[in-house]
Amino acid sequence: MKLLDDDKIIDLAELYKLFGDSTRVKIINILIDKELCVNEIAEGINATQSAVSHQLRLLKQAKLVKYRKEGQAIFYSLADDHVEKIFKIGCEHIEEI
Repeated sequence: MKLLDDDKIIDLAELYKLFGDSTRVKIINILIDKELCVNEIAEGINATQSAVSHQLRLLKQAKLVKYRKEGQAIFYSLADDHVEKIFKIGCEHIEEI
């Protein structure tokens, strides 16, 4: 495999850093099956809405989650199937250990 250039290495490291926080991993996990609003995510992962909102902001900036507005409500979902694949590959890896 060809060695990645430094910019791509940095981008990849930043992507994996986002999976280094348990709250963000819980958010990704709960969004695999359905889209949810902040209060549903917070309730589902037993976290405060403030903490969830902060982590969602980071996940949105990294294009790992997306959102849509329906009236006043904002619903979050995974940005694409790559996010789910990264999550599931990580799960498979730790189950082999």
